Amino acid sequence: MITKSWDDIGKIGLIETTNPLSKQSILLTEEEHELYTAIKTAESVAKETMLTEHYDKMQKAIDKFSRLNPRAYMVLVD
Repeated sequence: MITKSWDDIGKIGLIETTNPLSKQSILLTEEEHELYTAIKTAESVAKETMLTEHYDKMQKAIDKFSRLNPRAYMVLVD
């Protein structure tokens, strides 16, 4: 696993992403950031519509995100 540091911002296309509740930040790759965005979008739509299909999409994205970057999962989602 590659360890990313704050000095890497902008050097290899990492995106600083902040948990809106805890205010903790972490660097994500583009793929990780897209997954995180999908999680938050599905969560928002699921809350508004109460449709289980959006919860299912959210759960699938969370599952993949947690395996792809466990540390980011703990900071942003858990």
